[in-house]
Amino acid sequence: MSDCSFDLHIGYVRFKNPIALAPMAGITDSAFANHYAGDAGLVVLGAFNLDKASIAVASKLAARGRKEFISDEPMELIKKEIRAVTSGSVVAVNVRSTTLEPLIKAAKIIKEEGAILELNAHCKQPEMLEAGIGEALLHDLPRLSAWIKKIKETGVVLSVKVRANVVNDVELARIIDKSGADIIHVDAVMEGSGADLDAILNYRDATRLFFIGNNSVTDFEAAKDMFSRGADMVSVARGVMENPELIRELVESVSSYQQSTGWYNTPKHVCSDGDFRALAFCCLPVKPCPVHEKFRKLGYTAEEFARTKLEFSKGTMLEFGGDTCFGSLVWCCKISKPCWIRDGVLNTIGLSDVEYMKLKKQLAEYVLDHARIQVNESY
Repeated sequence: MSDCSFDLHIGYVRFKNPIALAPMAGITDSAFANHYAGDAGLVVLGAFNLDKASIAVASKLAARGRKEFISDEPMELIKKEIRAVTSGSVVAVNVRSTTLEPLIKAAKIIKEEGAILELNAHCKQPEMLEAGIGEALLHDLPRLSAWIKKIKETGVVLSVKVRANVVNDVELARIIDKSGADIIHVDAVMEGSGADLDAILNYRDATRLFFIGNNSVTDFEAAKDMFSRGADMVSVARGVMENPELIRELVESVSSYQQSTGWYNTPKHVCSDGDFRALAFCCLPVKPCPVHEKFRKLGYTAEEFARTKLEFSKGTMLEFGGDTCFGSLVWCCKISKPCWIRDGVLNTIGLSDVEYMKLKKQLAEYVLDHARIQVNESY
């Protein structure tokens, strides 16, 4: 299933939709992906173990009953697995290694296959932490940064899979961003159950990297919760085993939502804890409200923020709306919030809801592009 209304691309890859199959060690291989994720925009295979030490750790885990991908020829296995995915989805390969050299070798192979390398900084089994792989990388940020830089020298599209609430999430996002990665894939785990949506918001406001949210996505409402906090894509894992139709259902729902709204991951309003993109929906800053704290983090004064939005509106349909609260559609809220004045203007000028929201998305990008303090420096 493909939907041309999504414009999602990074480097040499283009995603047909914002739904992904997440990696599960010993489970997510090409056969699993072809069976459960034929409609997905992205399938992440793995995790695959690349060097002797990581293979030894995986073998210990397998001996106690954990599923793992173990091969004497991991590079050949990776190449074979990428080629075996038949859905037309973009393929990423989640990998572990205790040393850099196998990661560079894998990156070159994965790039040749037109796929994405995903560096595993996520797995937390004690044996892995002791060996310095998986989540251990989060506790050694200089090494993580150096590895990202070296891997990116191969030209591969690089994702980094991390676990939220382990280290300072904002600092982690900044380092991954500044080191040159292309994608950050966040397991928004929190103590108890469910996804930590505040963590999703924190990552979004800390980086403009392509952002995949993961954890507890079992239906479209859960996916929307992540999209509205800034995820560009959501990934699902064990939910597909409980509901084999989950990815198909999510793709259908997000495609329908995109067609009806024009912005599938529209942010919540700033006054409802929206991310920086939500500044596109804020009123003229003439009274005390959360918008002031939000735009100040980007280095705007109230006057600069107002001027920036008005500059964008010039020559666009957002200039219209003399009868609205502040005399222009550029100050109006998102289409899901009822407003008969805004809707009356849209009807009068012949601007559809979808076209309005697409302009608001462009406005959000313009506000971020012209900030004096960039997102990864804003805290």
